[in-house]
Amino acid sequence: MTRARRPITLQEAADRLGVHYMTAYRYVRTGRLPARREGVQWMIDPAELAKMRPPERMTRGHGTVRTEGPAKLAARMAAGDEAGAWGVVEAALASGVEAADVYLDLLVPALEVVGEGWAAGELTVADEHRATAVALRLVGRLGPRFARRGRKRGTVVVGAPAGEQHGLPAAILADLLRGVGFEVLDMGANTPAASFAETAKEANRLVATAIAITTPGGDAAARAAVKALRQADLGVPILVGGAAVHDRAHALRLGADEWSGLDGRSALVTIERIARSGGRS
Repeated sequence: MTRARRPITLQEAADRLGVHYMTAYRYVRTGRLPARREGVQWMIDPAELAKMRPPERMTRGHGTVRTEGPAKLAARMAAGDEAGAWGVVEAALASGVEAADVYLDLLVPALEVVGEGWAAGELTVADEHRATAVALRLVGRLGPRFARRGRKRGTVVVGAPAGEQHGLPAAILADLLRGVGFEVLDMGANTPAASFAETAKEANRLVATAIAITTPGGDAAARAAVKALRQADLGVPILVGGAAVHDRAHALRLGADEWSGLDGRSALVTIERIARSGGRS
């Protein structure tokens, strides 16, 4: 008698397929990958993975995104060319790239190209502002693609603390979380500590709170936000992360329960893990 294969989690299935977690989740939601729900997790029969090889066109699309795409998109964004920038995004989507991977492998690297160009003196402050404005418009156009029907897995409050003027990282994370079934309350940039606490206290089925710091020098404001959330006695993990929070030790020094990582992909994985463990960091 052949021993039955042990069911694997959706994350394990995504790893074996070589795709993003959210891509595998879309396969389940559309019925392409059979799965059954066990608590908050989707479980998959490993035998089903043999039928789930990604289409060749998607592999080519990812390759294009990770090599040429960010620089091309960065140039359009810095020029303030929203139509041209959307054309780059649209081409990636047409080649089979998922919206989540457009964020993580195209838009975020393009923003990094812009930042590096400004630091090197190759781009001006005006170029950077134009790029940010176009990026915000792209996020606005991509956002509806992350909407999911059905009962939500709980709520996550995200935002940037007082003094932090960059709201894009939180907006991107908010969409990524919506794409895997969470309700998200995005507080945006420059959020007062008390507003974090007030929103989190009113949230339905709160899973976690996440504070994003992009600009160095925001430690004091992050500590204040963490303190306000702690005083609200929410009973859920408080996460701190972003480009200006270098590692877990740094996050813990700011009073957080956990480091959400440097980027949206890391934060998504961390929050997914917390949700699976029932709200424990």
